[in-house]
Amino acid sequence: MKISTVTRTMLCLSLLIGFTTNAQRAETPDFTYEVGAKINEMNLTQGGTMVVATNDGLVGIKPGTNDLLFNFTDYGRVKPEELTFIPNAPYVVVGQTGFGAMTTKKAVIDYMSGKKLFSTEDNGWKMIMTCDVMMPQNKLVVSGQRRKADNFAFAVGIYDLNTGAQDSYFTLKGSEQITGRPLLLSDGLILPTARNLKKMDATSGAEIWSIKVDDIKWMVTDETEKEIYGFETTANGSNTRVHKVGVDGRLLWEDPHKVKGHVVNFEILPKGLAIVSNVDNSGKSGLGKLASGRAESKIGFLDANTGEDLWEKAPKTKGYVQHFYIMEDGILFGIYEGGINKISFEGKTLFKKPLKTGANILTMANTPQGLIYITSSDANIVNLDTGDQVWKKPLKYKRADAVSSDYDDKNNRYLISADDELFAVDANTGDVSTLAESKFEGKEDPTGVEVRDGGILLTSSQNMMMLGWDGSQGWHEYYRAPGKSAFGAILMGALAVASAATATASYMEANRNRNRLGYYTSRGESYADLGDSMAAATGASVAEMLKRFKATSATANSRFVLTKLDEGVGLVKLNKDTGSMEKEIILRDKKPEYQVDEFGGILYYKANNSSIYAYDLKK
Repeated sequence: MKISTVTRTMLCLSLLIGFTTNAQRAETPDFTYEVGAKINEMNLTQGGTMVVATNDGLVGIKPGTNDLLFNFTDYGRVKPEELTFIPNAPYVVVGQTGFGAMTTKKAVIDYMSGKKLFSTEDNGWKMIMTCDVMMPQNKLVVSGQRRKADNFAFAVGIYDLNTGAQDSYFTLKGSEQITGRPLLLSDGLILPTARNLKKMDATSGAEIWSIKVDDIKWMVTDETEKEIYGFETTANGSNTRVHKVGVDGRLLWEDPHKVKGHVVNFEILPKGLAIVSNVDNSGKSGLGKLASGRAESKIGFLDANTGEDLWEKAPKTKGYVQHFYIMEDGILFGIYEGGINKISFEGKTLFKKPLKTGANILTMANTPQGLIYITSSDANIVNLDTGDQVWKKPLKYKRADAVSSDYDDKNNRYLISADDELFAVDANTGDVSTLAESKFEGKEDPTGVEVRDGGILLTSSQNMMMLGWDGSQGWHEYYRAPGKSAFGAILMGALAVASAATATASYMEANRNRNRLGYYTSRGESYADLGDSMAAATGASVAEMLKRFKATSATANSRFVLTKLDEGVGLVKLNKDTGSMEKEIILRDKKPEYQVDEFGGILYYKANNSSIYAYDLKK
């Protein structure tokens, strides 16, 4: 029986299955890791290290030897909710709270080097209130209560994450407590407390200025560090107040601006602050639902001088903003429920009328002809000056469960796969044609399309099909799935790699280019772009992550498919260009738990309760 392909995750990890003639047995892996306790969860990090939560603690694995990279057992069993993987940085924060707040524990581990850089116990802290990784400065800012040796003082500490060394430490007045995420600047540290907002000298702890603003939860600054915006959640938690503070500690806005809902996106611009917030009235009824307003996104543009909304009439969204891009002449946005519009910084609509689209805008990107958009039911290119459609008529298809696309540079056309049809759109004329109808086996439709040197590859979980440039079928390989339950086990850990996009300063710091409309590029180039926001940071572990982001996938020419073989369930490596089987790994388990690191070319397989096997897929 043959073996098949797999699926794409949120972080561009591809899992596939295939068949090979020389079987590599599960009992003869390239590397074996005994973690010493029951395995509860496996997390493949952005940096490629496998971080494993066990009944005894946290284990790190990087293939190359059979030794563990690290084995953190200080806190015993670590639950999934106690782990925070810092986006686009090589750190995982472990946090535990006992029966009382006074027993809070925190540790920061560099999962690339395996070093424990900070812990409450090693660094003299009794209770941690805030613990924030600051990028690209590569610093850790901690606040809380010290131990008896320091008279239980409330204090702030700054640590260098390259070495773990303490840069500075200073005590606070009395029982003063930090209530939000501090803001680390080149010339100081701004602390939000329950009483005020104040700037401290980051080395000596001397107070530079203090203003009466309380309950700030997080802050951001522009590149010049002359303008600081603070975000405060209102008492009922449903709205946000935005404050603006100058570098000298003056309140630049007489009153904070109240924003409906929770801030989820923003951009600091010369004329002010472009801001998106989400209003969510789910779970509310009666007057509560009426008071909260429609469940949708709100878009505003706050005046840099006064904080007043510059737009007399905000653009209607009638849904949630899924795409939000800052252009030279205004703001371009796409709504999840369907629709694209563009508004000037003065609040004037730049499109002749809002563009109607299908729901779930999967892609918005620049092309030489204009803005290409692809949704779950239609696609087109739009003139970014007028909003007019470039193609004579939009490409429409029935709402598809899976839509994928690629650009065929050789023939200057866009390829869009929806359900069982592959459409070709001429990049110059916009003429649309059905290039091929793909009849996949196992009741599957294609979930991926990829332009290869020798043709067009269509893939799904268990199918691979190569088409010629004219749409003719070259070859088709199908490998029966071992069962739906096994398929579910594959994705469980891989999806955990991507943190939910939350409206916090740490997320914003890690995604500084999030509001720039990029060009239509390949998945590999998109993955490489993740490293751009790390370029300003220094350190060996950061450099190692950057190298991985910029590297070509080790399995770029292969797919891996899980299937049932004669000797049990197994994973097969398939050549994307020929469909031939290059490697077979027998896993035996009916419900195997495994993850594939596509960029590193490693298969991690949970062999038993306390053992992980690693297989080199590059061979």
